Amino acid sequence: MPQPLRGTSSDAGKSIINAGFCRILKQDGYSPAPYKAQNMSLNSYATPEGYEIGRAQATQAEACGIPCHSDMNPVLLKPTGEKMSQVVLNGKPIGNRSAYEYFRSNDNSYLFDAAHAAFERLNQLYAPIVLEGAGSISELNLKNRDIVNMSMAKRVNAAVYLISDIERGGVFGSVYGSIQLLPPDERALVKGIIINKFRGDSVLFDEGKKILEELTGIPVTGIIPYLKDVYIEDEDSVVLGKKPSSARTGKVNICVVKMSYMANFTDFNALEFDERVHLYYSQEITQIEQADIVILPGSKNTLADLTEIHQNGVATAVLKAYQNNKTVIGVCGGYQMMGERVLDPLSIEGSIPEVAGLNLLPVETTMGTEKLTVQAQFRFLDNDAVCEGYELHMGITTPTRVVKPLNVRTDGSTEGVYINQTCWGSYFHGILDNKVVIDHLLAPYTPLKSNRPDYRTFKDGEYDKLAAHLREHLDINAMYQQMLQTN
Repeated sequence: MPQPLRGTSSDAGKSIINAGFCRILKQDGYSPAPYKAQNMSLNSYATPEGYEIGRAQATQAEACGIPCHSDMNPVLLKPTGEKMSQVVLNGKPIGNRSAYEYFRSNDNSYLFDAAHAAFERLNQLYAPIVLEGAGSISELNLKNRDIVNMSMAKRVNAAVYLISDIERGGVFGSVYGSIQLLPPDERALVKGIIINKFRGDSVLFDEGKKILEELTGIPVTGIIPYLKDVYIEDEDSVVLGKKPSSARTGKVNICVVKMSYMANFTDFNALEFDERVHLYYSQEITQIEQADIVILPGSKNTLADLTEIHQNGVATAVLKAYQNNKTVIGVCGGYQMMGERVLDPLSIEGSIPEVAGLNLLPVETTMGTEKLTVQAQFRFLDNDAVCEGYELHMGITTPTRVVKPLNVRTDGSTEGVYINQTCWGSYFHGILDNKVVIDHLLAPYTPLKSNRPDYRTFKDGEYDKLAAHLREHLDINAMYQQMLQTN
């Protein structure tokens, strides 16, 4: 009994509402699982089996209270340039394809069949499956190649709910137009309309609700007020434009260096919600100079981003920050950039064969064909607490002299490089989700300790708050009735 959430556009709120509905289903005794046939994102996650999926589906699996699996996101596109993407199928890369090759080829029947097979495997283990669409349901120029929106909904006979972001404006045109552009057999699958991000008194939209229902013949299942006090991770890079971009006084200023191919910005969400910290994203020299701590994030194209920061002066600003006794750390691609050089002899990332690093860490990285995707448990420095993270990278990083490792995995192997408290690097995404690491990072700048629960406990509470918010504003009973009818 699949239950899909579709949208009239990107960033309409599908991923977050999907996560909330997953938690509602779990609370009500079901065994739900998330599913998105095709995702395009630079934010990804490693499954327990060592496969790669979009971060949003990992978040939704958390809301369901189950381990994530590659079947939840069988096709993942990771942009490597303006026109190229790495294609990840069933959790493993199968090569790079241009947008033209992927979206303009005769069809994607092979990927569609593979995605449907993943759905069927998932459907044997969980019920219901909560599907998420991508972008708009009515992209007519891409419809013959669509494997994630109405084509998949039709194939699995799903009850579809169309989500529209009223904050964008034009809600009547986007909802009515999206539905009218569907052929009759697909239009019949749409069982409800959800208006998201409503500001003000929703009673003011009563007439609008009536108009939409008369125009479309489809009930408005809910009008969801804008979420102010609930935090759910969002993988869409659109949200970066809404995050702070400058320093401010009164807290520890942490600047994440903004890059063209920045990946996994969710690595820094725990810092964003630490009351001791002001986190912001910038590539402005003056903002980097004002930071107490500078973080070089992961990148889907390390050599291109490293070249860019050399050219735009950011690399010089980062080095100056370290020379002025500021903290500089790197995660994954940022860790690679902090080394002596990054080499790409096989042209894995493109046409740049070698780029000099920032020379802050005595390591060098060589890009290879094998991608490491693995979850990890480890101890940070000399601490006894067991931390959690995950690796997603294609480079092999080797020391150029004897170094002190940053982390020791539970199997005894070491990872990362520690120069001192203000300079270190690690491949572990999620390393900053661990309280012991954050406390170590902030220790030179504040004597205060965080009053918040650990980040994982915090996130679990936010799923419950989101579920309560949706219950208040969605007609859950009607959704359940439709769900049972499609079983």
